[in-house]
Amino acid sequence: MRIDVLSDVLLHLGVTPEEVTPDARLRADLALSSVETTELELELERRFGIRVDLWDARDYALGELAALIPEPQGRPVLDIPRVQGAELYRELGLWRPETLDAVILRQAAARPGAVALVQGDRRITYGELAARVDGCAARLRALGVTGPDPFVVQLPNSIEYVVLVLALMRLGVPPVLTLPTLREYELDRIFELTRATAIAVPGRQRRSSHLAMVAGLRERHPDLTTVLVAGGDDPEYDLVRLCDPDLAPDMAAPGSEPSGPALMLLSSGTTGPPKVMARTHEDYGYVVRATSEVAGVSADTVYLAVLPATHTFVLAYPGVLGTLSAGGTVVLASAEDPRSALELIQRERVTHTAAVPGLVRQWLGVLRTEHYDLSGLKVLQVGGARIDPDLAEQVVELLPCTLQQVYGMSEGLANFTRLDDPAPAVLTTQGRPASPYDEIRIVDDDEQPVPPGEVGQLLTRGPSTIGGYYRDQAATARAFTREGFYRTGDLARLLPDGNLQIAGRIKNLVNRGGEKVCAEELEEFVRQMPQVAAAGVAPMPHPVYGETVCLFVVATGAEPPGLVDVRRHLTSSGLAGYKLPERLEVLDALPEIGVGKLDRTALRERARSLVAAGESPRSSTGR
Repeated sequence: MRIDVLSDVLLHLGVTPEEVTPDARLRADLALSSVETTELELELERRFGIRVDLWDARDYALGELAALIPEPQGRPVLDIPRVQGAELYRELGLWRPETLDAVILRQAAARPGAVALVQGDRRITYGELAARVDGCAARLRALGVTGPDPFVVQLPNSIEYVVLVLALMRLGVPPVLTLPTLREYELDRIFELTRATAIAVPGRQRRSSHLAMVAGLRERHPDLTTVLVAGGDDPEYDLVRLCDPDLAPDMAAPGSEPSGPALMLLSSGTTGPPKVMARTHEDYGYVVRATSEVAGVSADTVYLAVLPATHTFVLAYPGVLGTLSAGGTVVLASAEDPRSALELIQRERVTHTAAVPGLVRQWLGVLRTEHYDLSGLKVLQVGGARIDPDLAEQVVELLPCTLQQVYGMSEGLANFTRLDDPAPAVLTTQGRPASPYDEIRIVDDDEQPVPPGEVGQLLTRGPSTIGGYYRDQAATARAFTREGFYRTGDLARLLPDGNLQIAGRIKNLVNRGGEKVCAEELEEFVRQMPQVAAAGVAPMPHPVYGETVCLFVVATGAEPPGLVDVRRHLTSSGLAGYKLPERLEVLDALPEIGVGKLDRTALRERARSLVAAGESPRSSTGR
């Protein structure tokens, strides 16, 4: 096989010869003449000390060689990876010349007195929402918050969260939407990638101090100059005061463009640390419109956001943005207490909401013994993890609404069962793309199409899918094909009626209530403990979360670590709480396939057998 590998790689990454440093160009020179692939591998190893198997999967080689491209110096330009087909999507009218904030705030002129947001006893009309957004944008600009520098938003569901996100969009400052549960380890990576100059955090949060965490972040990231606190002591930087409509100065002039970044989302995959995705007003706006149509959202919709609105599932499927774009009402809450969610559905006459299977199971458990008037509920979306058919049947039996299965990802594809689908499709499939322009391929290990109905890896591209990760060429090369298809890492089969059935995962992830925990990342941190010689992570079935982390370790001596020790070590390392193991098992040796390769299938089976034998997942932190 004779190929110009490095030139091909550089072109794939969008790097022209003029953009490559002399050192990197020297590497590219290896491909100027045709050489045998094996000779090129040996030359790469001899000259640069890297081992690349060019006979292996193409994405591996691309990922390894992408690291040869130097990072740009100075402040980053928000260069969003190009989406193949972008011009076609504009010509077809799928990507429109409008911004998300402008679409939502148009409702202030159309129906200023209609209720836009509800949080507890607080109710905000569309007219008040527009005043708050304008005032917040102007005051942020006075504080020096300007585009294109990203702004990390680490807030729970609240009125201030929505106002801040829309105000940042209005200024052309992309908000980086971040779970409040993320800690130093994850946030360090986010700031390294985005070089964000500002962050908004809660003033007080149970079991954690965001202010102490931010102090450490500012020491390590000197670009972080602005810190807003919801309910803080400094009135100049108190987010609640910044969002006060009574203090509104002159309206800030819009600074966003339809083709520019509306916001940034996070994705965690097999590499562990978060990856950043920049979603434009054009492409994310299309996602919101397409999903609003298949979910039946209108001005009469009352949407309960009980899961974190930092996730696309709750933010844009159609979620908060879709409901506000249609002129409906968004009720903001948290999922901590299932009864409080049911009370809100009853009190606010909620028509639409979204939940993960574990939360649905909690709701049904309460409804078996207590009565709530849920007659206003029309659509219950279930996603974040696959719902098993038995639980889906219970939803249909106990709730007076339509079940809508949702499968999607922040990178792109939004898959829905339809509201008029027959029962078998609703109970056993994850639907079909919300957009008829989204393409799906089911492929084998060589990325060749599998026969109809067989299981393979799901690839997707289209107007809903990004072109790559922000400032992460290696991750982009691993996750996207040359044709622009995103490798989801999920196994699926395509049924004759066009619906998908998700069969499992390629990625080694634990899906804890919709939050993904990377096994390799957790194992690396556990192996840092002196008492641990080897570590393996497997998902363990859980009645509420779907899966929790089961940790297997091999001890270095006679005194293995206890669960308390491991959790304390991981917490002190800055990992988020949802990544901590619920159970610890000490083994003489980890199961292996071949030499030194962890047998993850055996670990998963062992974790499942613990539950099947009646040994419930450990939720305490005892030894």
